[in-house]
Amino acid sequence: MTKIHYDSFVDLKYKPKSTDVICQFKIVPSKGFTFREICSITAGESSVGTWTDVKTMNKKIGKTLSPKVFYLNKKENRCRIAYPIELFEMGNLPCVLSSIGGNIYGMKSAKQLYWEDIKIPKKMLKSFKGPQFGIRGIRKYLNVYNRPLVGTIVKPKVGLTSSQHAKVAYESWVGGCDIVKDDENLTSQSFNKFKSRFLKTIKACKRAEKETGEKKVYLVNCTAETDEMLKRIKFVEEHGGNYIMLDILTLGWAALQTARKHTKLPIHAHRAGHAMLDRDKTYGMSMEVIAQFARMVGVDTLHIGTAYGKMSGGKDIVLHIEEEMEHQFTRQTKENLSQRWFGVKPVFGVASGGVHPGIVPQIMKFMGVDVVIQAGGGIHGHPDGTVAGAIAMRQAVDATLNGISLRKYAKDHTELRKALEKWE
Repeated sequence: MTKIHYDSFVDLKYKPKSTDVICQFKIVPSKGFTFREICSITAGESSVGTWTDVKTMNKKIGKTLSPKVFYLNKKENRCRIAYPIELFEMGNLPCVLSSIGGNIYGMKSAKQLYWEDIKIPKKMLKSFKGPQFGIRGIRKYLNVYNRPLVGTIVKPKVGLTSSQHAKVAYESWVGGCDIVKDDENLTSQSFNKFKSRFLKTIKACKRAEKETGEKKVYLVNCTAETDEMLKRIKFVEEHGGNYIMLDILTLGWAALQTARKHTKLPIHAHRAGHAMLDRDKTYGMSMEVIAQFARMVGVDTLHIGTAYGKMSGGKDIVLHIEEEMEHQFTRQTKENLSQRWFGVKPVFGVASGGVHPGIVPQIMKFMGVDVVIQAGGGIHGHPDGTVAGAIAMRQAVDATLNGISLRKYAKDHTELRKALEKWE
């Protein structure tokens, strides 16, 4: 294969414009290609380049649309590419993903290719809706300030009837959970139909609110084919629902944009399927990029990992994603690009996956109070059941907020003591 038609995309003297979309990749070339060549191919193949000379090129427009590889670090296999914003249709995330990542991953010239980060310019950010509520809006609705939110997932993931599901949810709320959500694979199966589950569970939610004096939310999974998803969202809105949940990656970015356009409720983003894209750090795209797109489209809460539970993802990675989701600016580092959000509302990071009361202090130490601490088995697996499990989680949060060790606090709090005995 000739390579000359990809040679013009490296310009190390280029200074990115404020309107450029900047992407950072880690790339290893296949045999027969140099690092410089594969970086140029990556830029060209995702824009105006092709494998051979073509007679149809509009040279004037082609030059305007040509991206630039402006940073090369062969030792780290890392490059940065500035894409002119004119390459993309505003407000169309599938276009952005098809352009940047659509073809290059299939090229023989790339042995390894990992999309590490993206810097999104103001014009592109403003062409999307962003979160409706964000952290401040969710806190205002729940009337919970200055502490993490406590959430749970109804367990087992599947297999409960709608009545059993509602009972587990109710016990979670009365025990102290602010949030109860469906799991990623529960939609509308024969044993637990969507409408029945929602109606029974939201009734339990309202009952728990009256008994506890606290606001509660139910994150019902509306993931489905787009038309059906919209019908389910409308049903939730018309029957007293206060939150929806979507499996954003398996659902698809276009459908997520559609949901954001049509609902007045907060959106919880489950990241089911993310590891197919981000776990192998030699091929795919990072959770960082996924999270940035999710914030840009407009989710209000997003799973980002814990670093201490059962899921993959190190502490530094999870912490940077949280900072990216919650702040208006993150600085540039060796691993990450800077990002300014220009007023786009922040997103609540959700720490979930293998969470139990015993690891609450670690989570709060590095993630602070603006986090949803979400435990499934760590609540429902409590020796005394779901109510006690939820109480233990709130006790762990209260102890940590007051600077008291869990061991000490557990001496006078039976639920926490039994949780620690089981899981520590």
